[in-house]
Amino acid sequence: MKTPTITSFNPQELEHKVKEMYKAVAEHPEVTYHFEMGRQLAERLGYPLDELDELPIGAVNSFAGVGYYFDLAELEVGEIVADLGSGSGMDAFFAAKQVGSIGRVIGIDMTTEQLQKAEDLRWKDRFHQVEFQQAYIEKLPLADNCIDAVISNGVINLSVDKAKVFQEIARVLKPGGRLALADIVSSVALPESISCNVSLWASCIGGAMEISSYQALIEAAGLEVVEIKENPYAFISRSAQGATRDYGIKSISLLAVKRGMEN
Repeated sequence: MKTPTITSFNPQELEHKVKEMYKAVAEHPEVTYHFEMGRQLAERLGYPLDELDELPIGAVNSFAGVGYYFDLAELEVGEIVADLGSGSGMDAFFAAKQVGSIGRVIGIDMTTEQLQKAEDLRWKDRFHQVEFQQAYIEKLPLADNCIDAVISNGVINLSVDKAKVFQEIARVLKPGGRLALADIVSSVALPESISCNVSLWASCIGGAMEISSYQALIEAAGLEVVEIKENPYAFISRSAQGATRDYGIKSISLLAVKRGMEN
């Protein structure tokens, strides 16, 4: 299977654009972006209100996810969880509540300002079972077969090498471990006018992959997709809404399991 890697624009330019976008999200959650943010979004996506009340308000205010997948993840007390693209930490803290004090959550993000905000909130609210590391999701700083569940919310679409991301997820998951994510996909392959536009990539639009190709990459990495559902998510800018309409861009939540018997 040929790996779909985008090379028609400068990856360094994209990385800079994404970091600037999510630096702004961390520092200025009150600003209007292409996408909705904050508690109102989290509630509409399905996060339980009482559980949101127990999370650091700074993390909730900077939440920029695209779906709810914890019902698919079914995290258990004592599990080790990796959150790819953890941002200001809302999903990492949410996961921490589920795995408890004897569990562990490792947030991975490349944006310094997001990590600093998440780390400050972690210390302030005493989430001692959570840690954050600066790294790329294409090269995880984790050992083989060490993670019970990988979670990710609206981040993998930003990668120019999604095949590598899924290969890394499969590498770090224990046999029988699971991937639960929300992400942006499309109904059809996007034209180069969108897929090679770094601003649209940074806004979670340009990197959207056609859904069957997205699923094929997951399965090629050694994971079995067992459930997919659509999310009540919508972009808010006119340009983003136009792309959504023309190319069937939408949010999905997905559960996949690493092949092999559990230890």
